[in-house]
Amino acid sequence: MDWVPALSRWLHVLAGIMWVGLLFYFNFVQAPALKAAQADGTAAGIAKHVAPRALWWFRWAAVVTWLAGAALLGKDFVAAFTLQKSHLPIGVGAWLGTIMLANVWLVIWPAQKQALGLVPASEAERANARHRALIVSRVNLALVFPMLFFMAAGAHTAVYFGK
Repeated sequence: MDWVPALSRWLHVLAGIMWVGLLFYFNFVQAPALKAAQADGTAAGIAKHVAPRALWWFRWAAVVTWLAGAALLGKDFVAAFTLQKSHLPIGVGAWLGTIMLANVWLVIWPAQKQALGLVPASEAERANARHRALIVSRVNLALVFPMLFFMAAGAHTAVYFGK
C-alpha cells in the first residue's frame, strides 16, 4: 500500500469536511445568530471567543484540504489544473477549491480581522468589512456545491460522464 495517497485522501476528506462544515456554520448559524445577538446586546461573546477560533480552524482546514488534494493529484496535478480533457472534471473541482481557498485567505480573513476588531479599523471600515466577508462567504457557499460535484465526478467519471 502506498501511504502517501492513502494519507492524502484521508486528510483531504477530513479537512474538507471541517472546511465545508464551518462554511455552512458561518452562513447558516453564526451570521443569523450574530444578528440576533447584536439586537439583544450579547454578540460580544460570539465575536470575541467563538468567531476567531472558528475562523482559525476554517482557514487552516482550507489549506490542509487544498494541499492534501494537490498531493492526491500527484503526477496528475498539471493535467488537472490545465484542464486537460482526461482530467477535466477533477480539474474544474480543483479550480473551484482553489478559488474558494483564495477567497478565504485573501478576502474573508482580512475582512473578518477588521470586522471582529482584531486589527484597528473605524466603525465604517468594520461595517464595510462585515459586508465584504458576508458576500464572499456566500460566494464560497455557492461554489461549494459545484465543487463537490466535480470532485466526486473526478473519481467517478464513468457514472457522471459515461466514459
